[in-house]
Amino acid sequence: MGFLDNAKDAAEATGKKIGETVDDTKERISDRVDEMQADAEVRKAEADRDTVRAKNEYKEKLRED
Repeated sequence: MGFLDNAKDAAEATGKKIGETVDDTKERISDRVDEMQADAEVRKAEADRDTVRAKNEYKEKLRED
């Protein structure tokens, strides 16, 4: 019985480790997706800022003429 108990314990430990690895991987993927979404939002905000800045510069130039 000792051998079977040891094998059972080893299998449970392995299963637990695999489960933790899967959970860690899912969390890393989720973190990376969040990071990519934040980067996309920053790029969009920067593009909006540049558009508004160009519009304001154009309007200011029209005022000068």
